[in-house]
Amino acid sequence: MNEVWWYLSRSSGVVATVLVVAAIVCGLYFTARATGSRRRPKWWLDLHNYLGGLAFLFTAVHVVAVYQDELSGIGLAQVAVPFTAAGARWGVTFGVVAAYVFALVVLTSWPRRRGSRRTWLLIHLLSIPAALLAAVHAWVVGSSRGERWFQALLVALVGVAVYPAVLRLFTLAADRRRRTAVEDTRPLVSAGGRG
Repeated sequence: MNEVWWYLSRSSGVVATVLVVAAIVCGLYFTARATGSRRRPKWWLDLHNYLGGLAFLFTAVHVVAVYQDELSGIGLAQVAVPFTAAGARWGVTFGVVAAYVFALVVLTSWPRRRGSRRTWLLIHLLSIPAALLAAVHAWVVGSSRGERWFQALLVALVGVAVYPAVLRLFTLAADRRRRTAVEDTRPLVSAGGRG
């Protein structure tokens, strides 16, 4: 039975990471509105929400499977509390922190947003560094970390997650500069009427 938990923890971790990256990419495409003419932005948002929910589900399966695997040496404290793994198990801590961030992102998105949009957006953008933490977690404690396919997959996933985020940041900066230039060229209006 231990082999079943080991395989389940391994596969659910890989699937959760792929789904997280796919959700991030779809979310960034939705916010960029660069979705082309075939799909409306709402389609990207629905796909983003669906993939995010699935990623959260597979993350939960991964945590339960790791806990159930007696050979992993991971107890309830290590699964639930960061910085409790003994020895050189920083990778476990990175995984715990990433799981909490993903839970925060998903659970603040399901109900209608409460609070300011800026706060929600800042929480939501934490999914990008959490994806990087999940990659470090997989690299440090993953059982396949020495295999070429796994290394290539991790590098590709990090690139796929970071590339659209960087593009989006450059787009936002360009939009801000363009708005500032337009505002600077508007005629000034005095308080008493026309300027």
